Amino acid sequence: MSELVKEFQDIRMEDVSIVGGKNASLGEMIYSLSKQGINIPDGFASTSKGFLLFIEKNDLKGFITSEIKKFQNNTQDLKKTGKNIRKAILKSKLPKDLESEIYENYLNLSKKYNENETDIAIRSSATAEDLPEASFAGQLESFLNIKGKKDLLLCTKKCFASLFTNRAIVYREEKGFDHLQVQVSVGYQKMIRSDLAGAGVMFTLDTESGFRKVIEITAAFGLGENVVQGTVIPDEYIAFKPLLEKNNLLPIIEKKLGRKEKMMIYTKNGTKNIKTPKDKQLHFVLNDNEILILSKWAKIIEDHYKKPMDIEWAKDGKTNKLFIVQARPETVEALKKKETFKTYTLKTKGKIIIEGLAIGEAIASGKAQVIKSVKDIKKFKKGSILVTKTTSPDWVPIMKIASGIITDHGGRTSHAAIVSRELKVPAIVGCDHATSKIKNGLDITISCAEGTIGKVYENKLNFEINEIDIDKLPKIKTNLMINLASPEGAFHWWHLPVNGVGLARIEFIISNKIKIHPMALYHFDKLQNKKTKKIINELTKTYLDKKDYFIDNLSISISKIASSMYPNPVIVRLSDFKTNEYYNLIGGDEFEFQEENPMLGFRGASRYYNKRYKDGFELECKAIKKAREVIGLDNIIIMVPFCRTIKEAEKVLKVLEENGLKKGENNLKIYVMAEIPSNILLASKFSDLFDGFSIGSNDLTQLTLGVDRDSEILSNEFDEEDEAVKKSIKYLIEEAHKKNKKVGICGQAPSDKVEFAKFLIENKIDSISLNPDSVVKIIETISKFEKNL
Repeated sequence: MSELVKEFQDIRMEDVSIVGGKNASLGEMIYSLSKQGINIPDGFASTSKGFLLFIEKNDLKGFITSEIKKFQNNTQDLKKTGKNIRKAILKSKLPKDLESEIYENYLNLSKKYNENETDIAIRSSATAEDLPEASFAGQLESFLNIKGKKDLLLCTKKCFASLFTNRAIVYREEKGFDHLQVQVSVGYQKMIRSDLAGAGVMFTLDTESGFRKVIEITAAFGLGENVVQGTVIPDEYIAFKPLLEKNNLLPIIEKKLGRKEKMMIYTKNGTKNIKTPKDKQLHFVLNDNEILILSKWAKIIEDHYKKPMDIEWAKDGKTNKLFIVQARPETVEALKKKETFKTYTLKTKGKIIIEGLAIGEAIASGKAQVIKSVKDIKKFKKGSILVTKTTSPDWVPIMKIASGIITDHGGRTSHAAIVSRELKVPAIVGCDHATSKIKNGLDITISCAEGTIGKVYENKLNFEINEIDIDKLPKIKTNLMINLASPEGAFHWWHLPVNGVGLARIEFIISNKIKIHPMALYHFDKLQNKKTKKIINELTKTYLDKKDYFIDNLSISISKIASSMYPNPVIVRLSDFKTNEYYNLIGGDEFEFQEENPMLGFRGASRYYNKRYKDGFELECKAIKKAREVIGLDNIIIMVPFCRTIKEAEKVLKVLEENGLKKGENNLKIYVMAEIPSNILLASKFSDLFDGFSIGSNDLTQLTLGVDRDSEILSNEFDEEDEAVKKSIKYLIEEAHKKNKKVGICGQAPSDKVEFAKFLIENKIDSISLNPDSVVKIIETISKFEKNL
C-alpha cells in the first residue's frame, strides 16, 4: 500500500497524523457508517509524507525556515513572508511518484462514477487543523468543480501553498505550532451537484447554549460555500434527537425560512454566485423527510465519534440524494465546562436600530466602527464594535480585539458566527443593512441575551452579569419549575436544576411570532379591510391554507419550549389575552369589541366555547395536538386559565375533546388555573374535572382582596401574603390532595418574599414555578427552610 496516497476506504481516524482531521474523518465514516445508510462521496487523499517529499525534493525547508525567521525577527513583514513562500511552492514541481499516484487514483475514482475525468472537490487538511484544541477550521484552501490532470495537479500545489497564507502563519504563531511540524494532506472527493439543489451545515447541539438534545441544520440553494462563509442568510431547521428513532413522528421543532439571496453554481472556469430567483427564495431548501434523514445521520455520526460534531452536507440535484461531505468535532460549546455559566441582563432598554441572529448570549457596548473592506482593517480600534458586510479568516485579527461584531449577511454557521463563539465575543449576524443603518462612531449596545434574535440599541446601556456555578448550589427537596414565554430563549436554561416548565405562556408566541388574530386567518375571506388582507397575505405567503400558518408556528414554538425540559412536564396555558390585547393583533379590530373592564371580561375559558372565538380556539387545539402527537412532545400538559364555574369547565373540556384533546387519551393531562375565588371554594369539584391546579397568585390576590393589581394608588394593599390569600391557598392544597391532585404556583412571589415561600413549602405545595433568573436565589432560600422542617 502506498505511503503517498490512500483511498478513503483505507483511512481510519488513527491516520489523522498523516492525512489530517478532514480526511481521516471521511475515511472513518466510509468504513464504519456507510453500512448504516449514510451516503458519503468517495475519494482519496495524499498523505503528509507526500507533502514532506515535495518539500524535500524541491529543497524548500531551508528557504521556508529562513523566511519565517525574518518575520519572527521583525526584519520582514507578514505579507511579504507569506507571498515569498507561496510563490516558491507554486514554482516547484511535484515529485514524479506523488504526481503519478495522484493522477492514477483520480482515474480510478472517475471509473467508479463511470466517467473518463470526473469532477471533484479538492480540500486541504492540516494534520492539526480539525482537532478540538486546534480549531479555526478554514485556515487552508479548498477548490471546487476541478476536472482533468492539469487542474488536479495545480490545485494540489495550491493546497500545499495555502499552508502559508498570512492568516495560517499568524494562527500557528499564536498557537505555538512549529511551522514545519504541521503538514498538508490533500483530499480529493467526488463532487456532489449541489449547485442544482442545495447544501449546508449541521451541528449536533445548539451552538448558542450547548443544549445537547437537538440537531441544528442550515441550508441554502447551490453549493455550500455561501453557508460556510456566511454570505447568505440560510434556512434554519432544528430536530429533536430523543424522538428521531420513534416511528411516525415528525420531531422538527424549528423551521425558519432564510432569504438565501444568492446561490453558487458551476461555470466552465469553476464557480460563481448568481441571484436566487424570488420564487425560489420563498421555498425551503429541504422538505421534512430530508430534514429527518440528515438529522438521523448526524446523530449516528455523533454516536460513532462520541462527541458533538460539525458536519457539512450536500444534496445532488441530478439524483436528489443527500450526502455527508465533511464531519469534524464541534470545538466551542463541547469544550465548555457546563457546571458554570453566565447570564446577562439589560437593566435599561433604548431605541432598537436593527435586529439579526444572536450569536452567543452576552451583551456588549462600545463605539460602532463600520468597515466594509478587509483592506481597511488596520483602521479598527481595540474595544470597538465591528460592523461589516461579512467576515472571512482575514478578518480574525480585528475580530479578536472587538467587543462585539455585527454583519449584514450570514447565518448561525457562518464564519462570523463560528469565530465569534470561539472568541467569546457577542455577535449579531444577518442584519441585512447594518452597514448602512449604523453610523460610524455611534455609541451602541448589542444584546444577544434576549433569545435567538439579537438587538442593536442606540447608546451604551447598563447591563448586569451573573455567573452561576451549578455544582455549588445546595440540593433541595422542593420541586422547582420555570416560567417561559419565548421559544427563542428556551434552550438557554437547560443547565438549571429544575424539573420542567410550570407555565408556558402562548400569548407571547401569538403576539410576537404569529402576529395575526386567529379568527382573521380562519375567516380570511370575510375580512373587510384591504390593508389588513394585504399584510396577512404577505405574512402567510408560503402557505396555501392560512389556518396552517397559525397551527404550524404555534405547534413548533410550543414544541421548542417543551423540548428544552423533555421528558419533564411542560404546562402550556391556553391563550389568556384580554379583548383589548386580541384587538391589537392584525385583523383583531374586525372580531373584538370594546370592554369597560377587560380584566374581568371576555377572557380565558369563556372564549373557547363562545361562537365569537370558538373557531380561533380550534386552531390553538390543533397546534397543541400537533405538538403532542405529530412532533411527539407528549410531556405537554394543557392548562385552562380563568375558568369561572364548574359548568364552564365542563364546556371547555367538551370543546377540547371535540378538537381531539380528550383528558386521559395519549396520557394527556389537563390542569386548571386557580386564580378566582370560585376555584378555591369549589376546589373539590374542580379536582373531579381536572388533573391538577396552578395557582395564579396575581389574579387570585386581586380578586380575593378586590384590589386592581395595576393600580398605583392601591399598590400597598396588593399583597400575596395577606391572610385571606394564604388561607385560600392552604385550603386549595388540602382539598386537591384529598383527591390526589397536584397543586403548583407560577409567579414571582415565592422568590421575592421569603416568608411566602416558606408558607408554601410548609403547606406541601407540589411545585413552585418562577422566572429562570430567580432559580438560584430561591434554591439558596429554600435550602435554609428545608433544614429546619
